[in-house]
Amino acid sequence: MRIVLSLGGSVLGMDADRIRRFADEIERIAQEHKVFVVVGGGKIAREYINVARQLGADNTLCDYIGIGVTRLNAMLLISALKSAPKKVPKDFTQAYELSKYYDVIVMGGTFPGHTTDATAALLAEFVGADLFLNATSVNGVYSDDPKLNPNAKRFNRIGIDELIEIVAKQEAKAGGSFVLDLLALKIIQRSKIKTIVFLGEPENIERVIRGDFADIGTLIEP
Repeated sequence: MRIVLSLGGSVLGMDADRIRRFADEIERIAQEHKVFVVVGGGKIAREYINVARQLGADNTLCDYIGIGVTRLNAMLLISALKSAPKKVPKDFTQAYELSKYYDVIVMGGTFPGHTTDATAALLAEFVGADLFLNATSVNGVYSDDPKLNPNAKRFNRIGIDELIEIVAKQEAKAGGSFVLDLLALKIIQRSKIKTIVFLGEPENIERVIRGDFADIGTLIEP
């Protein structure tokens, strides 16, 4: 299969042992599948952007700063991988071309205004991925933020149309957030990409690829 993994900067972390564990799992998966990884910026990107805003940077410049951090994080992961080129693709075309010669491709952001998840969803569409995996800090998709609402319902499976309705209502709230943003979901919807949102621990990646996500993730059905 062709698999695209969205790996947020906060999920990846800045701990060498944790990054190495992710790399080891990715290498194992790449023995059977072509793997594309999109890495986010995490806490470091937010810190840079916060300072940039104080200095007067506009939103687009802040996005470019965040993209720069995602590419640094991608290089960290590449440092622990033997199957990936020591190059971070700047766009989907470069990623696709490199995938002809390497089993693992790692990239960061591409264009202002796109989250890590939206970038990963677009990459999944571009390369014709069979599976899109979104590693998060929670064990799947909930009806509301489980950290704020203890009564939020967790879904084992959910249709893309239903999820878009939920997320659209959430994003209408001030400060509303969700495991996947609306743009990413719209891309998943139009491309009918099989998607699994799961708790982002290294050992969970292989499990969800096997379809074993009962307690650690949610299948989004196109």
